[in-house]
Amino acid sequence: MTAPEKTAALHRMVMGDHICPYGLKARHLLRQKGYAVEDHHLTSRAETDAFKQRHDVATTPQTFIGGTRIGGYDDLRRHFGMPVADPKAASYRPVAALFAMTALMAMATGIAADGEVLTIRVAEWFIAFSMCVLALLKLQNVERFATMFLNYDLLAQRWVPYATIYPFAEGLAGVLMVAGVLHWVSIPVALFIGSIGAVSVFKAVYIDRRELKCACVGGDSNVPLGFVSLTENLMMIAMALWMFSTSI
Repeated sequence: MTAPEKTAALHRMVMGDHICPYGLKARHLLRQKGYAVEDHHLTSRAETDAFKQRHDVATTPQTFIGGTRIGGYDDLRRHFGMPVADPKAASYRPVAALFAMTALMAMATGIAADGEVLTIRVAEWFIAFSMCVLALLKLQNVERFATMFLNYDLLAQRWVPYATIYPFAEGLAGVLMVAGVLHWVSIPVALFIGSIGAVSVFKAVYIDRRELKCACVGGDSNVPLGFVSLTENLMMIAMALWMFSTSI
């Protein structure tokens, strides 16, 4: 005798101008767990509001299993014993993903340029690409970056416009280092912003013992200020000194 099929009722917004992404994720999760899904579409704001009022809930989607309301997507994950990400939790994942991608980009460029993966030039590209991508993330919202940066950068606290200039300077130095041109511009810029940044981070984290978020990947991140931030600045200093030593 076969076991009865597990069923779940899912109520989610499906409108002409909006399809709830969490509803799609909830449906996918239920199917992964072996449930046959009774997929109920809420096709208008009025219908959605009436559903919320009827079940005394603030959000959709809502899942019911065996007649019992489980809740939204996060509640469904908890019901199945799965972890739920905390959007406010500190994480180094953005930085790890960034450096992994720029390392792969540098190695791919090395293969395309001369068929080599592990060379000094590839290491230079890795740092230069990292600077470019870090600048790009900051430039997506310069004001938010500057606001976070002002929490700890010593020069920006004395001269506020520096917080806005910083991502442009980092991006300029990175692009010039990728191209291997205008060393007289890229070297002093990288050395200057890297040195100020390293001193600022060291003071904030290791002397003042402040717990802050790092602005290194933009103003929306939850990356803790600390070793990673210091490493970013030390990489710029090392790159500048290396390029100076090879250009004289």
